[in-house]
Order: sequence, then structure tokens, then C-alpha cells
Amino acid sequence: MAEFDIQPAPVLFEERRTSSGQHVAIATLNAEKSLNALTLDMVRALSSKLTQWAQDERIACVVLRGAGEKALCAGGDVRSLRESILAHRGKVAPNPYAQAFFSEEYRLDFQIHTYRKPILVWGSGIVMGGGLGLLAGASHRVVTETSRIAMPEISIGLFPDVGGSWFLPRMPHRAGLFLALTGASINGADACYLGLADYFLRASDYAIVLKRLDAGDWSNDSDANHAVLSRLLHALAGDAVSIRPPSNVRLHADEIAQLTDAPTLAEVVTRITGYTGDAAWMKKAAATLAGGSPTTAALIWTLRQRARHLSLADVFRLELVVALQCCEHPDFAEGVRVVLIDKDNRPQWTPARLQDVTPGWVEEHFAAPWSAWANEANPLDSLGRTTSLDRGTER
Repeated sequence: MAEFDIQPAPVLFEERRTSSGQHVAIATLNAEKSLNALTLDMVRALSSKLTQWAQDERIACVVLRGAGEKALCAGGDVRSLRESILAHRGKVAPNPYAQAFFSEEYRLDFQIHTYRKPILVWGSGIVMGGGLGLLAGASHRVVTETSRIAMPEISIGLFPDVGGSWFLPRMPHRAGLFLALTGASINGADACYLGLADYFLRASDYAIVLKRLDAGDWSNDSDANHAVLSRLLHALAGDAVSIRPPSNVRLHADEIAQLTDAPTLAEVVTRITGYTGDAAWMKKAAATLAGGSPTTAALIWTLRQRARHLSLADVFRLELVVALQCCEHPDFAEGVRVVLIDKDNRPQWTPARLQDVTPGWVEEHFAAPWSAWANEANPLDSLGRTTSLDRGTER
């Protein structure tokens, strides 16, 4: 008899009947060994189920978490993206796999931002890149003492996407610009201070949360269910005050504001990389920027300017263009090689210096890769045009 290699489901789904008769739906990213790195299969499974649950009157609340205790999601599956980039070299843009991955990932992120029913995202452990895209738009965002959050794209030649061009500029004291340029890791207290999280709980509280969800006074009223979940989480937050770590961003807010207060990218980079203080967190941030992709730094700066007055949907459309162009330019594949493949810490960036990044080079990254003669369009053109599931485009 032939043996078959049965692959585990990319996302596990559960529906729990509560004492009030409604159901709480739970989605678990199921790739513990890879720290729940987000794959295209995960994106598709999760998006499909969210659509189904949105239309199911039995479902009062949705919970999204990662398998295991180490991570919600350590980012997108950039290894597969790099393989597709190498396989697509020399061919007409855009890369089909990259287009599918980024467009469907961004559509999922937008779906979470605009979901009518309450979504609790359990952001315990590592939450990076694509994982932050899942957390940032949820109605109820929980972090814990184990949360480690970052947008480390400066080190892999991409840029803080998944809506980063929307939520990073909305942080106080230009902290979002600092975090984007340095890839600095932040903790749960930082996330609450910056508006990336709503509740700080203990990592061990997840089981208690489930029990209280089971006993919640749920109904068919979405607004009322948002309030039920808020009260439940607020009641638990007080128990975690004693283990809440100090916020590095809050501690260094004045320094961050001063270092990023300059009219040009070159001046900001010079100030950050020239940091002479004693704080280890700030030193690491400065060193990461110094070794990061100059092109990524330029994209971060330009996106901050161009996305300033855009809607959330328009931000995702813009980010899709830039992400696909990053797949056609050298630094993304090179950064993934350095960080995840060879791990040699010797990136060969193109260009190697910030002063050699020309306006024309940056502009190439904002050119839509779709062929006009083929009548192709941005796959996210319809995003935000319908409102059947929307709760609005701003949190």
C-alpha cells in the first residue's frame, strides 16, 4: 500500500459554542517550527474563513493566534518569495507568485482592518513583518510580556509593508520613522504606547481568556459584542501591570524625536547612525540602520511622503506596486540570502551607499509593473470599493 505524506492544515479552525448560544471562532496559524511564517496557503485559508464567519450569524467573535508559545507570526514566507524571484529573473514583470502573495496578503490585512465583528489577535511572542500586518488592524490587539515586535525590512531589502505606510506615520514623536529605518525590536509596553496594541496581558492568560469568552454575554449585535470583548480584556489587564516591562520607545522618545527631526533622509540617517549615547537598545538600532539597505531607507522616506494623505486602501495599492518592484530589483533577494540563507552578515547592496541612491532609482520602485497593452490593472483596484464587511478604513 502506498504511503502518502499528509501535510498539516496551514491554519486550524475551531468554533466554540458559548453559554449564550453564540459561537467564538478561533483561527490558529499552524506552522510552529517556522514561527508561523505566513505562507500563501495560510493567507488564502484565513481570508476564506473570515469571509465565511463574517456572514455566519452564529459567530460573535473571532480569535487569531499562532501555534505554540514562541510566536504569533515571524513574518511572511520570504524564502519562497526569494525562490520565485530567482526563477523569474529575465522575465516580464510582474512575478506571478510575488503578485499573488503580496496582493492576497494585503487584501487579508485590509479585511482585518475593516471587519465588522470583533477580532482578538493574540500577539504574544514574536510578531514581525507580516505578523504585524495581522495584528495592526484588529479591533482587539493583545500583547504580553513575551511579545517581541519589529518591522526588520531594512535588513532584507524590502520595506515595512502590510500597511506600515499607514500605521507607522501615525505613531507619536516620529517613532514610526525611527522603527522603520532601524528595524528596532519593541516590547508589549512599547506597542501599547505606540497604539499598536490595546491590552497588555500575561502570556499565561490565554486559557483564562478562552474560558471567559465561553461565558461571554454574546448576541447578534456586532457593536454590543465589541463592548463585551473590551470589558473582558480590560478586566484581565490589571493583573498584568506588575510584569509590564519598561517601554524603550517611551524612555527615548525625546531622543528619537530629535534624531529624526531633519528635512532630508541623509541628515536623519547621519543623526541616527551617529548616536553616541549609552543605551544598548539605541546602539543596536543605529548599527542595524548602518548595515541596512540604502534603497530600503530611501523607499521608507519616500513612502512616508507619498502615503501621507492616502486612504488605507490606497496605501495597500501603493505598497503592492513597491513590493513587486522590490522583487524586480536586487536588494530583496540579496537581503534574504544574507539573513536567512547564507547568514554571512555581508550584504552586497545595490547601490551600496545612500548617496548613490538616485531619484531615478527610487522612482523605478513606484512604477506600476503591469503592462498597459495587456489591459492589466492593480489587483487591489477593487479594495475598499465595497462596504459589505467594512467597519471603516480607520481604526
